[in-house]
Amino acid sequence: MDFEYKGNEIERSRKVLTDKRLIRYILKKGSNQAANELIRRYYDDLYFYLYRQVGNGNDALDLTQEVFIAALKGLSSYDERKSSFRTWIFRIGTYKVIDARRRVKATWLELKDVQWGEEKDFDESLYQKELLEAINQYVASFRPEIQEVFRLRVYGELSFPEIASLLVKKEERIKAQYYRLIKRIREEFSEHE
Repeated sequence: MDFEYKGNEIERSRKVLTDKRLIRYILKKGSNQAANELIRRYYDDLYFYLYRQVGNGNDALDLTQEVFIAALKGLSSYDERKSSFRTWIFRIGTYKVIDARRRVKATWLELKDVQWGEEKDFDESLYQKELLEAINQYVASFRPEIQEVFRLRVYGELSFPEIASLLVKKEERIKAQYYRLIKRIREEFSEHE
């Protein structure tokens, strides 16, 4: 079944074509249609993965685009034996978030620009957002390898075996890094609870 067919054939093909076949069409034939299908399959998952980390829709959209551009440019280096395509793009996304956090500059809002809601709800959501941002900043102070494990586990919701396979490290080491970091986070932020 050729991916370049039009109409209903493409719809039927979507259910049959694996990521592997789509990647082959992209690499061997330069198929934009196959690239679009691969992006369509993972766009929402990647966007929400990035959004949970940056907390801003526009930034998450920009990062999502950057990840897919990087993935398509580096597609020849993707190895399906090491990880699924989804896991591979999440890893690229993790590094894009780390890079973005390094580039962040503080911006200031005038008070008149802020929209106020119910005070109780606002206080609670502000507290949660501040705590999440503080934890993200704290995690950003660790080596990128540790940040990667944290982000893949917490935001990517990957299992320890998936992370170990992706990073080509022993699962026990991944778990140890993750749980040591969680312990440090709890110690650091215990006053916030």
